[in-house]
Amino acid sequence: MSDLEAPLRPKRKKVWVDYFVQFRWILVIFVVLPISFTLYFLTYLGDVKSEMKSYKQRQKEHDENVKKVVKRLKERNPSKDGLVCTARKPWIAVGMRNVDYKRARHFEVDLSAFRNILEIDKERMIARVEPLVNMGQISRASVPMNLSLAVVAELDDLTVGGLINGYGIEGSSHIYGLFSDTVVAYEIVLADGQVVRATKDNEYSDLFYAIPWSQGTLGLLVSAEIKLIPIKEYMRLTYKPVVGNLKELAQAYIDSFAPRDGDQDNPEKVPDFVETMIYNSTEGVMMTGRYASKEEAKKKGNVINNVGWMMPPKVSLLKATQGEAIRNYYHEMHVIQDMLVPLYKVGDALEWVHQEMEVYPLWLCPHRLFKLPVKTMVYPEPGFEHQHKQGDTSYAQMYTDVGVYYSPGPVLRGEVFDGADAVRRMEDWLIENRGFQPQYAVSELSEKKFWRMFDGDLYEHCRKKYGAVGTFMSVYYKSKKGRKTEKEVQEAEQAHLETAYAEAT
Repeated sequence: MSDLEAPLRPKRKKVWVDYFVQFRWILVIFVVLPISFTLYFLTYLGDVKSEMKSYKQRQKEHDENVKKVVKRLKERNPSKDGLVCTARKPWIAVGMRNVDYKRARHFEVDLSAFRNILEIDKERMIARVEPLVNMGQISRASVPMNLSLAVVAELDDLTVGGLINGYGIEGSSHIYGLFSDTVVAYEIVLADGQVVRATKDNEYSDLFYAIPWSQGTLGLLVSAEIKLIPIKEYMRLTYKPVVGNLKELAQAYIDSFAPRDGDQDNPEKVPDFVETMIYNSTEGVMMTGRYASKEEAKKKGNVINNVGWMMPPKVSLLKATQGEAIRNYYHEMHVIQDMLVPLYKVGDALEWVHQEMEVYPLWLCPHRLFKLPVKTMVYPEPGFEHQHKQGDTSYAQMYTDVGVYYSPGPVLRGEVFDGADAVRRMEDWLIENRGFQPQYAVSELSEKKFWRMFDGDLYEHCRKKYGAVGTFMSVYYKSKKGRKTEKEVQEAEQAHLETAYAEAT
């Protein structure tokens, strides 16, 4: 067996859930799709209604809603009520992990009214939005002005709050970083009801840097100010097929956007958008895009691709109609994971996925990890700026999201496959190779391994400083797979409280 050959596995006996999954398309086509269409239309009407209001009226409503949140937090009795969670239903979240933390007793705060674009400031090139504004909504408002968020996550249903507190990436992230890197200010309601505005250079700068990846466990986000960029009407796309082994495919991907001479900030050499699809162990297509004006797009010889809207089903409805048995089946038999790895390790990551999971196609998307004045939960490798590796600059290390989203080869062949064990091995590989796992996915990490993957110093500092301990669940327990009993959550929080008390005295 060659190094890249996958191990042979015994055949798996089918169970009743296999047949439910096999014929699930009937439910999706005849139930989920029509309801999705209705919800999309109702959402569009809601956006139109919001846009008819003046920015002044939206701000007035925002201020009133913030006061309601503050009032609700102050009604909580820490000795009787559970930890604070939003009132959003678990199935609405786009992430694939079960929102099991809401099964324990908790104190709900309703943020459902926070879905307005508060301002688009063309002078400051900033969009100020509420956390439930989604990508489709803000694109419909900004694109007619020839403006866009610097990083626009691909799914319309993804919300600003989720992309900030969790994880967000897109084809422009090799320039601007992750979605949270494009935020210039957060408006946060702290555990005690205090409303603060956190920026990188004010008195709440520690909170500003700690918010990304915190899963909403430091405070309640009620608005964010996000960077805008000028855009043109069209995107000129280039598709470059490549044939070779996985290491050669990885190098072709790197060369598609990272000049070998290190001139990474030169717009003449670096495209506006980058993505790559690896279709099997020997074939891939490198995709790059550059903005183009209407005049450029309509020049003789150019072909304009008119993409039709195919009414995709809402992820939230797919989750709502799964049931626990099918959901657990998908956790075992289907992989939905992102592996964030240093750019120079992409070839190693592709070979690992091939050997351990055999999932194709694979999605590659580069992103910068910036060198910041403080160490955040995710951070570049120490000393990267002295290595001068392809794609890196003095201020940011280039990483890549290796998106693994499909059924593994063994499952497609009807063989035995342990999905949970495969994810554990993937997590171990990431820890060993300075990689990260976005926590929207199903995680098998123990608490010890979680804090080996992520740096918790700044996060824990802010948890204690801003009173989040004892009010909001910790990020590990919020991300942890499986049901959370009230006793387990309370014991974990009590341990944090005792540590905080000991340090204070």
